[in-house]
Amino acid sequence: MPELPPDLMAVFEALGTIVWIIPLVAIVEIAGGILVAIPKYRALGAIVILPVMVGIVVHHATHDLAGIGVGLVLFLINVFIIIEHRDQYLPLIK
Repeated sequence: MPELPPDLMAVFEALGTIVWIIPLVAIVEIAGGILVAIPKYRALGAIVILPVMVGIVVHHATHDLAGIGVGLVLFLINVFIIIEHRDQYLPLIK
């Protein structure tokens, strides 16, 4: 395993001290993925998983720019799903 930069190690150590955050993110990722896979609940799944996708893109943009490709593609797919279902979100903001 390659040696990680000190700033990235600090991030992983901080996440390790908050013991509930990793299981929470895992549950949100799994639930969001299942909801996106079911056409009836795709709009809900896209909103549920959006904060995780933003976190992935921001993490890679600040700590590992070389690995941003996959996260950025998945983020763009998520944004496309949100735009595709924008009429379902309009009642929430009216």
